[in-house]
Amino acid sequence: MMKHRIQILIAFALAALCSFAAEAPNIIYILADDMGFGDLGCYGQEVIQTPHIDKLCREGMKFTNHHSGSTVCAPSRACLMTGQHTGHVWVRSNGKVQLRADGKDITIARVLKNEGYHTAMIGKAGTGCTVSAGQPNEKGFDYFYGFNSHALAHHYFPKVVYRNDKKILFPNNKRHTGDTYIHDEFMKEILGYLDARKKDGQPFFLHYAALIPHATMVAPEEWIAKYREKVDEVPPFKGGGGGGRNAQYGPTKEPKATFAGMVSRLDWEVGEIRRKLEELGLADNTLIMISSDNGPHSEGGQLPEYFGSNGPLRGGKRDMFEGGVRVPMIAWWPGHIAAGSESDHLSAFWDVMPTLCELTGANAPENIDGLSFLPTLLEQSGQAQHDYLYWEFYEQGGRRAALTQKWKAVQLNVGSGGDPIMLFDIHADIGEKNNVAAQYPEVVDLFRAIFKKAHTPSPKIKWSAAGKGKQQQKK
Repeated sequence: MMKHRIQILIAFALAALCSFAAEAPNIIYILADDMGFGDLGCYGQEVIQTPHIDKLCREGMKFTNHHSGSTVCAPSRACLMTGQHTGHVWVRSNGKVQLRADGKDITIARVLKNEGYHTAMIGKAGTGCTVSAGQPNEKGFDYFYGFNSHALAHHYFPKVVYRNDKKILFPNNKRHTGDTYIHDEFMKEILGYLDARKKDGQPFFLHYAALIPHATMVAPEEWIAKYREKVDEVPPFKGGGGGGRNAQYGPTKEPKATFAGMVSRLDWEVGEIRRKLEELGLADNTLIMISSDNGPHSEGGQLPEYFGSNGPLRGGKRDMFEGGVRVPMIAWWPGHIAAGSESDHLSAFWDVMPTLCELTGANAPENIDGLSFLPTLLEQSGQAQHDYLYWEFYEQGGRRAALTQKWKAVQLNVGSGGDPIMLFDIHADIGEKNNVAAQYPEVVDLFRAIFKKAHTPSPKIKWSAAGKGKQQQKK
């Protein structure tokens, strides 16, 4: 009798698991590195060809008012992972800090894993700028393949990456050249991962954290050749030396053609991921989201002004103006997200956590700043609205900014007491050209209160007049 009951319970459990797998959507979140608001054809790019992403955009939803977590890599990804903005998140700057143990920092991966999803991250570790071996696995990712150091991820021919906590060696690579272009390995990993999930039938969350188009600027010859006759090339970037941030990047013989080729290469990868989903019969039950971790870089020979990488926006990476934090975002889910739809809903990376929680029926952590934009994705009523978005940045003397539906406020040199707050009517002046703070002192006072309310002091990093802003891991 007991054996019979156990068999019945197992049968019910398997039936429930199969039912969940059939209903739960797969989720792929693709994050470009330093790709600007204007680098995709569907966002106005006229030189660089991105047909696969443009097709997803035509068949899905284009967001025009979506924002990254920060204006540089590590804090931006921490905001994405945890649903918190930089006034609250643990990782607030590039440096040696990684997300803390579960209970203090809970990731999207952990929440979805608890809901029965298989979770994977391929590319750059999104749980800190420099993380210990295996740390992504401790933060909810069943599988990790890629770089546990963002500094090493500046180079496309690495000597070592990690599969979970194990080193994968490429002895013939020499940082700027070699036998193994790491994005080829990323694609093998992704396509193999999709095969495995088709075989076991488990719903999955795949976070592809691409290196492209971050400097060092490198692309296979076939992608550079596409643009060699289409751009007015500039002299080679020699790489290294000279101090500053450019000292860490390798040489680039054809900066313009290489940057364009990198973006087109990433677009091709997106096309390959879609092709694989369709081949496996998974496309109709898969939500794909594509974005970038911050605005366009101007390092390693890249000339963002030539390509109009920031579109109509002011500034780029490391700026608190919209060019540093407003990013492309496309969502595609056949039969659920209306083809050709577009939204100016005010949103940010910290909204992704609650959105995916609502989508999957999971309970979001209590201490998050995000609001689900699932009603916007599905064109349903009841969309909650932010009172404001907020950012703080600890380099270059300290910077902070906040954005409402109508206004954008930016303050520089916070570490030295703060310059006068700049104010822009963001709807009338998307390029943030006209500072109207003098005309609207009451609005400036509102933002001064927002800055105070949104900021929680961090034990790991302080505002600094020197502007270094590098977090250090406690020993």
